[in-house]
Amino acid sequence: MFVATQFIGLYVINSDPFHIKTEINGTTEIVKNPSLSWIEPPEIQEQSDFGVYFGSIVFAFIIAVLILFLLTKFKIDFILKIWFFAVVAIALFITFNAFLPKTIYFIILAIALSLTLGFVKIFRQNFLVHNFTELLIYPGIAAVFVPILNLWSIIILLLIISVYDIWAVWHSGVMQKMAKYQINKLKIFAGFFVPYVSKKVKLKLKKMKKSRLKKKKIKVNVAILGGGDVIFPIITAGVILKLGKINLPFGLPNFTGGLLPALFVIAGATLGLALLFVFSQKKKFYPAMPIITAGIFLGLLVSYILF
Repeated sequence: MFVATQFIGLYVINSDPFHIKTEINGTTEIVKNPSLSWIEPPEIQEQSDFGVYFGSIVFAFIIAVLILFLLTKFKIDFILKIWFFAVVAIALFITFNAFLPKTIYFIILAIALSLTLGFVKIFRQNFLVHNFTELLIYPGIAAVFVPILNLWSIIILLLIISVYDIWAVWHSGVMQKMAKYQINKLKIFAGFFVPYVSKKVKLKLKKMKKSRLKKKKIKVNVAILGGGDVIFPIITAGVILKLGKINLPFGLPNFTGGLLPALFVIAGATLGLALLFVFSQKKKFYPAMPIITAGIFLGLLVSYILF
């Protein structure tokens, strides 16, 4: 699911859902997509703009985490669910815009699908809908941030998020508290959520009659991967995909972006996550971003050497 989301993200970012091709006076021109004009990221005019928007992203991230923490602490469930629903519906709508034709009928279809899937995901808690929508949510969110980030800002952002992840999981424990509250109380989770049972329990279930199964409560384990661990590799790969040649300091050769370097980013992130799964222990929380970030940096280094 992680890998599939990365490739869907590359497709959405490359398709640029915020712009459409239209014919004006016999010539094909690229104009703003009117259905997404209300959430379109700002255009970069100068290189200094990247620094300004990077500061805005970090500030917005801090505010969002604080709001989420306060809403969780005071158990304001309804507002949290409305917040999650709004984010999910908007992100799905952006992603559907990348796949569907830009006509009024398909725009209406995209709105209907986004609202319906978002409602089922947040208020009906269907397991299959949850994980299916996760595949589409993060590409939509990433498409908003990629245009306002460059190589240096995404590297710094990855480092900041990695440090925060270590603090939130191993030091303060705030990540575990929020995850458990989302799963146990809100019945939702921002990330992939895969329940599973042990072989011993599976054997017991096979021997039971269907009538008994309906009445019996079964304790299951869950494997979870937070949404941030999925979206930041997509954003990084998207930035590299859109990147041209960039001058490096100290007389080093230029760094070149494009599809192949972006694929190396995905490969590195996937390698980092795979290693985490191999060496992690059950019933323990781990900060995934430091390992994923290390894999991303490895992918960037290999692509730099090769290209």
